[in-house]
Amino acid sequence: MALQKVKKSVPMKVNKKPSVVQATHGKPSGECVVAIGRRKTATARIRMYRGKTQSMVNDKPLNEYFFSVDPSQTNALKPFVVTNTSGEFYVTAKVSGSGLKAQEDAIVHGIARALVKVSEAHKTALRKAGLLSRDPRMKESRKMGTGGKARRAKQSPKR
Repeated sequence: MALQKVKKSVPMKVNKKPSVVQATHGKPSGECVVAIGRRKTATARIRMYRGKTQSMVNDKPLNEYFFSVDPSQTNALKPFVVTNTSGEFYVTAKVSGSGLKAQEDAIVHGIARALVKVSEAHKTALRKAGLLSRDPRMKESRKMGTGGKARRAKQSPKR
């Protein structure tokens, strides 16, 4: 009878990073709250600071980055309006993937998550406004043998 190797159970390492991170590398000084927001294939990495500086997206001012969106229609800072914290915080965001509208929604999701990290009291207002829920709608992936589309069936011969 052959000897079997017994695998030892190794305890999992739990990554307990604090939600408050010290900013470095020429970035704004002070403590920041880090959060991630997502929508479709867009991902926004949010750093939220206390202060009244202009919010930046990919090293551009917010209204300059979303140039094609009407400024009155921009809801990127909606979580601050919902929680009555306009002017208390500013945001730097790194966004990638998808289009401008999905990127904007990812920023909203990330800011809402960051505000909850700052104070749990904001959670109910943000939840009622629907800003904490990740929107799960994504483009359906294409299937093999369907002629290039997700649900299209190949045409069958008539004769």
